[in-house]
Amino acid sequence: MGRGVAAVKMSQRNMHRTALLLMVGSGILLTAGNGTDAYPIVGYFQAVAASEDSTGILLEQSVQGLVPLLGYGDIRETRTQPPEDESTWHTLTTEELLGADGILPQSSGKETQEVAEPAESTSATAGGEFVPAGRQMQIDLAQLKDYESLVGNFYAIDANTMIGSDQLSVDKFMEIDMTMAKQEGEGPQILIYHTHSQEAFADSVPGDVNTGIVGVGEYLTQVLTEQYGYRVLHHTGQYDVETRDNAYSRALPEVEQLLAKNPSIQVVIDLHRDEVAQDTRLVTELQGRPTAKFMFFNGLSRTRKTGDIDYLRNENQEANLAFSFQMQLKAAEYYPGLTRRIYLKGYRYNMHLCPRTLLVELGAQNNTYEEAINACDPLAHILDMVLGGE
Repeated sequence: MGRGVAAVKMSQRNMHRTALLLMVGSGILLTAGNGTDAYPIVGYFQAVAASEDSTGILLEQSVQGLVPLLGYGDIRETRTQPPEDESTWHTLTTEELLGADGILPQSSGKETQEVAEPAESTSATAGGEFVPAGRQMQIDLAQLKDYESLVGNFYAIDANTMIGSDQLSVDKFMEIDMTMAKQEGEGPQILIYHTHSQEAFADSVPGDVNTGIVGVGEYLTQVLTEQYGYRVLHHTGQYDVETRDNAYSRALPEVEQLLAKNPSIQVVIDLHRDEVAQDTRLVTELQGRPTAKFMFFNGLSRTRKTGDIDYLRNENQEANLAFSFQMQLKAAEYYPGLTRRIYLKGYRYNMHLCPRTLLVELGAQNNTYEEAINACDPLAHILDMVLGGE
């Protein structure tokens, strides 16, 4: 009786293997022809693998080896529409600024409206006009030459990607010149745009982008123009009205066209607001004003699953990383506790268009519009210091 059961199981395993080979072969033929919207073997191998049978495990491993793009869908789609749109708006819950043994001032853990060490930096009247801060602390760059110390103080690395000391190097970052003269030439010098123009705040008026991230971008444009003397173009194109899917792909040709028409542009800022757990409040008090915390974001064009993503190549990646590092360094010295750690994730996010490109996550969905507006003043000051070489 036992032998009969064993024979049946063996027969079933052989059937599984035969079916697998047939389906893989069919999938290859379809892909080589007109392509297919999804791999037909996905549901099959997952169902078999779920049986906790050694054959199921073998099938899963075999499928993963034979079809390395499993889970990415149509091959043609991955080459023409980078699968990166979900990555900058999903909840990012790594708000703790520093590790336990970091060299910078530490937050009190989970960020809430009641911040233990507010980013006070001047003696300006509470709630009054913003006054650019003086340096509050001097960071010893020698301590950041150690990779673990650098990451522990300045970076949050997403689990889907990886980076090493060859790319995260303080010496390299500080050698790259990010300065830019304000008065040379004509035309805009800074471009501000919004891949996700529909991102709103807790008290935004539904349907009115001027009370959401687009309105914040307009205020940042005003500050950089009127207070710091830069020529700024604020592009208000909307790429996520019906869906966020493929917003980066839709934005790319228009931003490329703007840069082609305005070769004077040397800085590109894609301004977002983040989305966090509802009980997390990214806010601090700065000069008596409630101010949203913000975060610099970099894509690495690399995932753990695929390695380097050749079709999302970014020849400006080192400069992008240097730019965000220099911004984060100034923020830490002049406005301690105002910024979150630089977030590194796997895709590209159209950051290849310019060496001085920033993707900024300013506040989150549960910040108020006022808190977001207040964050533009220190952000503009930090940018002016980096571009001015201070």
